[in-house]
Amino acid sequence: MSQRKRPSNTRSSSQSKRQSGTAVAQEEDDNTTLTQPSTSQVQRGMEKLTPAQVDQKTAEVVQYFLVKDQKKIPVRRADLVKHVVKEYRTIYPEIMKRAARTFDQVFGLKMIEIDAKNHMYILINKLEPVAGPATLKSPTNPKMGLMFVILSVIFMKGGIVRENLIWSTLKKLRVDPGERHEEFGDVKKVVTDEFVRQRYLEYVRIPHTEPVEHEFRWGQRAEVEVSKTKILEFMGQLHEQDPQSWIQQYREAHSVSGSTQAGSSSQR
Repeated sequence: MSQRKRPSNTRSSSQSKRQSGTAVAQEEDDNTTLTQPSTSQVQRGMEKLTPAQVDQKTAEVVQYFLVKDQKKIPVRRADLVKHVVKEYRTIYPEIMKRAARTFDQVFGLKMIEIDAKNHMYILINKLEPVAGPATLKSPTNPKMGLMFVILSVIFMKGGIVRENLIWSTLKKLRVDPGERHEEFGDVKKVVTDEFVRQRYLEYVRIPHTEPVEHEFRWGQRAEVEVSKTKILEFMGQLHEQDPQSWIQQYREAHSVSGSTQAGSSSQR
């Protein structure tokens, strides 16, 4: 006797679409609920809280930032409000202002917004006596050295490079993305996942390529942390060449315009 087949695939597909729609709606709700409170709303919210409560919530925000900063992960405003600020969201601007003051006065750090669209923040060392982006002057550990090399290749090649050039460059340095490295482990994962999440790199698919290809660009964190003049000095030493001989790169590295707008502290 034949059994009637259940249209399970149809139902699961419908369910998947509903879940996807719910997720999108939830994200839109998050964006809606994160509308910047007005000054009067902040004042009313502050009146309902004690100074100790505000100080405690500010300390929690500072701790959240510091934990994320250990792994160089940018802080997204929506996550900060959802997981830390919570019911204190009406005084969010005041909390961020106080947190920024704490970073400045206690830790010598500056909170800056690197992504105005998605409201993502990082901490940089404000004690560096520089006018432009140059917190990370040179590699401070092997992993940062790996990232520095990749950023150097991208910068010297005009700002965008195909991934096969990055992999071939690393192979010349005996860092094969196809093999597990003693220091870095899974090299390809470090480069395409960790450095991308940290916003040092952008890893973008190139349209209409088969097999699929990607290209690398400088990420938002790199633009505010990494010194292009130091990269040129590094390349000059490597090739025994005057950095000024790379005319276009030298002009870009010494231009005061560019990423300085990202240097403004934002508590939006």
